[in-house]
Amino acid sequence: MTIEEMVAKARTAMEEIAKYDQKQVDDMLYTMSKAIFEQAEPLAKLAVEETRLGRFDHKIGKNQNMATNIFSSLKNKPSVGIIREIPEEGLIEIAHPRGVIGSVTPTTNPTITPLGNGLMALKGKNAMIVSPHPRSKKTTKKTIDIMRDALESIGAPRDLLQVIEEPSIELSQELMKNVDLIVATGGPGLVRSAYSSGHPAYGVGPGNVQAILDEDFDVAAAAELSVIGRSFDNGIVCACQQSLIYPAEKEAEVFAELGKNQAAVISDPAEVDRLRKVVFPEGVANPEMIGQDPDIIAKAADVSLPEGSQIIAVKVEENGKAELFCKEKMVPVLALKSYQNFEEAVGFAKENLELEGAGHSAGLFSHNKEHMIYVGEALPVSRLVINQPTIDAGGSPANGLNPTVSLGCGSWGNNIISENLYYKHLINISRIAMPIEAKDTGSPWD
Repeated sequence: MTIEEMVAKARTAMEEIAKYDQKQVDDMLYTMSKAIFEQAEPLAKLAVEETRLGRFDHKIGKNQNMATNIFSSLKNKPSVGIIREIPEEGLIEIAHPRGVIGSVTPTTNPTITPLGNGLMALKGKNAMIVSPHPRSKKTTKKTIDIMRDALESIGAPRDLLQVIEEPSIELSQELMKNVDLIVATGGPGLVRSAYSSGHPAYGVGPGNVQAILDEDFDVAAAAELSVIGRSFDNGIVCACQQSLIYPAEKEAEVFAELGKNQAAVISDPAEVDRLRKVVFPEGVANPEMIGQDPDIIAKAADVSLPEGSQIIAVKVEENGKAELFCKEKMVPVLALKSYQNFEEAVGFAKENLELEGAGHSAGLFSHNKEHMIYVGEALPVSRLVINQPTIDAGGSPANGLNPTVSLGCGSWGNNIISENLYYKHLINISRIAMPIEAKDTGSPWD
């Protein structure tokens, strides 16, 4: 089937749900989310077998949590017909679909990216066609097939969701030229292609999430949160914590607490260098190490780890472009850097973000609100996650960020939005403006 035929089928499916009310729309979302939740384990198994990336246990949780959290965030939110009235302003807002959405998805998230984007697309009565990464095409196709079956089970058209079964760069580019809007999740080359397609596009930027441990925060809690934030799915999630920047005088305590949380702390310069050469041979990320378990990385570097290590934590002396471990690492390796004062810590984080990952996210372990504001003003990030694993930058029941699989990075990351992608980004809104009593604003020059 050609891309043009797929788009035509998507438009026909949209016509079939044009008269759906809010309940019918939300029933589609409920049915699809529940179906993926129930198939979370086999989908996780398929993803690990196909991609050889990440952790089976974490992928199960990722599939379940995204099915639950994204649906919960969309449930009962207005997206059909009149979505808001503001009588005092004489305004009525009416939602319209954006059209056929093209979703280009990565090998790192072959289930949750099509799930999350699909839920948000159908929330606005759009259709969506997915172009998966070739390395994860089976998992993504299975995900879409489950969602299509769920739609059919309640009488909704299957072709609201479609997938390119044999993806290629050429077909992805053709898709982007034929749809009405694009959500591109992947590397900078993919995002640039989406932006040059001639259609509106939402892209994402790379992550290089820096986290700072403030003087006033419990070291044991920070160590636990850091291991969670770095180990998740073996580090392939863009919001995974990349560095822990800690007070120099607390180094021994930081290292001890990391060890208690199954982090293998490596401070010997020779061992650190061997790990560096394995993770970044010739200064470039090693594709054979991406998403692998810590023991596989350590064995390749001839470094011994304690049994059961969840991550490798390497002590570094340099910062920014002088240290490769300050870049984004899609492996369960955490950079450890000490600081003398808080302003220096923030400077280190900023330097690393300017090297890579500007616009994405950062973490701070602190109870000092002034420091929170200081970091929020100083760092070029769209999200600053306080006292949580940084993976919660993608939205969590424990914070106010809407759950999403696409994290906008603003102009810092060459993106149009500096927030988590939400269903409102995938609808058009008509505003009916009625006459109201003129406001007496006085002279603006007084």
